[in-house]
Amino acid sequence: MNYKEAVVENGIRMLHSGLTVETWGNISMRDPETGLIYLTPSGMPYDKIVPDDIVVMNSRFEVVEGTRKPTIESGMHIGIMNARPDVNAVIHTHPVDSQIFALLHRDIPPVIDEAAQILRGTVRCAKYGLPGTDELAENVIEALGDGTACLMANHGAVAAGADIDAAFRICTVLEMTAKIYYKALCIGDPQPLDDEKVAIMVDFVANQYGQR
Repeated sequence: MNYKEAVVENGIRMLHSGLTVETWGNISMRDPETGLIYLTPSGMPYDKIVPDDIVVMNSRFEVVEGTRKPTIESGMHIGIMNARPDVNAVIHTHPVDSQIFALLHRDIPPVIDEAAQILRGTVRCAKYGLPGTDELAENVIEALGDGTACLMANHGAVAAGADIDAAFRICTVLEMTAKIYYKALCIGDPQPLDDEKVAIMVDFVANQYGQR
């Protein structure tokens, strides 16, 4: 795989998915063979980025290739991957409905089957940290834990997947869940699935759902 081209393509994919606007948000992909991490550059329009603009870093937070300044959240991306060997793609988005709960510093529980299957339980909201700081990175890593997504207080959302397609699926399901949960709260008291049912759903997706 050409990871630079893949990051460029998925930046455009994120821009046109409704998950962010302008230059906000960022993407990283890790090559599991080399351990190198490919990141979007800071503050560049996604539809103007070319492969040479992608910044390559290592697990020690060092730039090993590229002339652009990496995303301001490079420490968060690399920190997540250092803490989670199972994660090879991280997407930070600014989706409208998920941000409603991020502004409220409120978790999103697994109120629909898709959330149980893909988000694997409650999506926690990380404590606030200023953009690009170690504090923000540490807060996100803590809130993410061994899950697939978390909210960033007053900021946005983060999805962590085994690959870029998995990370996008997580982004999409998180935003759908936030939209449904918000509307349900306007009507009444939505009832989340309990931990036992979430565990069954996660196992179902991993071992039974789809073609094998």
